[in-house]
Amino acid sequence: MSEAERTRYSDEELAEFKALILEKLEKAKKDYDLLKSAINYSESNDTQDTSPTFKTLEEGAATLSKEESGRLAQRQQKFIQHLEAALIRIENKTYGVCRETGKLIPKERLRAVPHATLSIEAKGK
Repeated sequence: MSEAERTRYSDEELAEFKALILEKLEKAKKDYDLLKSAINYSESNDTQDTSPTFKTLEEGAATLSKEESGRLAQRQQKFIQHLEAALIRIENKTYGVCRETGKLIPKERLRAVPHATLSIEAKGK
């Protein structure tokens, strides 16, 4: 059966996507925590300035304004929510099915955008 004829991904394929999403989710949460830390400590000069976390931020997020860090943190939080929703779709075995066309979203697209709910075809409409 070709991918176009199938109505869902196999449990093995879903497990592969789950591993990918969990990896991205872990990184996204770390990035979110770094951004929150930058917001909390961007205007202080206490002992937190010398912590290893703060040193990591100095090159990136810490140089952003509190407002920019806040916007990035919001986007990161939304990304985390999308990834968590994708995990639920994996559990329901509906992951990778376009919500417009009902067809399988190509694996290449899901590897690039693991929280996608639309095929390129549907997104273009």
